Amino acid sequence: MTKLKINYQQAIPFVSEEEIRLFEKEINLYRDHLYQGIGKGSDFLGWIDLPGSIDPDLMHRIESDASNIRKESDVAVVVGIGGSYLGARAVTEALSEAFEGADEPGTPLVYAGHHLDEDYHHALLRYLQDKDYSVIVISKSGTTTEPAVAFRLLRKQLEEKYGREKAAGRIYAVTDAQKGALKQLAGEQGYASYVIPDDVGGRYSVLTPVGLLPIAVAGHDIRSLLTGAKDMAAHLKKEEKLHDNPAALYAVIRNMLYKKGRTMEILAGYKPSMHYMIEWWKQLFGESEGKEGKGIFPAGVNFTTDLHSMGQYIQDGIKNFFETVISIKKTQHEVVIPNDPENLDGLNYLQGKRLGFVNEMASRGTMLAHVDGSVPNLEIELPRLNAYHLGELIYFFEMACALSGYMLGVNPFDQPGVEDYKRNMFALLEKPGFEEETARLKKRLKK
Repeated sequence: MTKLKINYQQAIPFVSEEEIRLFEKEINLYRDHLYQGIGKGSDFLGWIDLPGSIDPDLMHRIESDASNIRKESDVAVVVGIGGSYLGARAVTEALSEAFEGADEPGTPLVYAGHHLDEDYHHALLRYLQDKDYSVIVISKSGTTTEPAVAFRLLRKQLEEKYGREKAAGRIYAVTDAQKGALKQLAGEQGYASYVIPDDVGGRYSVLTPVGLLPIAVAGHDIRSLLTGAKDMAAHLKKEEKLHDNPAALYAVIRNMLYKKGRTMEILAGYKPSMHYMIEWWKQLFGESEGKEGKGIFPAGVNFTTDLHSMGQYIQDGIKNFFETVISIKKTQHEVVIPNDPENLDGLNYLQGKRLGFVNEMASRGTMLAHVDGSVPNLEIELPRLNAYHLGELIYFFEMACALSGYMLGVNPFDQPGVEDYKRNMFALLEKPGFEEETARLKKRLKK
């Protein structure tokens, strides 16, 4: 049985138990649509059974290649954007120590191709110049502008540094099975390559080689991650009672709040290491739900830091949002607050208490204050932060997002709006084939 829990007592002033129960039949209908593959976007449901269906040979190969990268590289560069890098970064940063040291289990990861900032990529190339490094390039097409440009820069540096043949041995491509520029290049140059399944969209791909290879390179337990996801998948499929199915319950309550005018959800964490998990969640829900003029806008905060900035708005601002808090019950380490004989800071009342306890009381106090300030609060509770429970959390969010999208009446597996900025960018860059659009946009910019 899953250890992840949904606590919604602090949302009850805003939605009632009776209202929640009214949605049980509806959410079970959408569960059936997902499991039977008859809902919107049914071509992209490969993630549903993914955690329990990964080929053992593929797992062995990922672990073997990760071991080779760790042996020969001081650092590994993950090249990708959106779902091609956020999931891996979310897991590795959640599981890594805040300050890297000799006791880190694997090779440090750095990232490229997730934006187009010139100074960042200049600094990255300079940083890598005197290091032995490998590249994991992740792109289904191989032509997405941001990662393709970054990979071109890195490949040039690698080939100048090691020669073309040895450089090829340091490049790992995660791409389409049959077609695309990266697939072709990997075949021509002899790069080790992995397949992005056709039926798994990018933001649902963290439990494929897209996420598993970088996570393994960083030294984390991908088998435990998959086991957590597999156990969550089995639990969610088995439990038809709404209150026993955390993904269904979360989807229902957030949609109920949406219909009551709470059009924004703020996901809050009290551990800095969860920052990129929140960023992954923002992409998952934003790209899945924001379409057809609908959707709950996903925002993120890191407490207690943001309580000294955004906390003011959350407490006293416009009440068009609700809050979901990720709570980790047990920390990895203990830090006890010492006695200070002078007590100039007035903190001796905390002497002997663990910092984790103070953090938890800050969380409890904040939740109560925000509810008093008319902000509904949900809580997602994990026993501790490890690979297994992160696997649970990832699959929980994926299923909840799919169900929530169906409740909204949208296809949670496409992203038509993402293409609009690309067309304009290509036209302004005068890409061949965009001549008419180039002329039109240049006229607009002159006005």
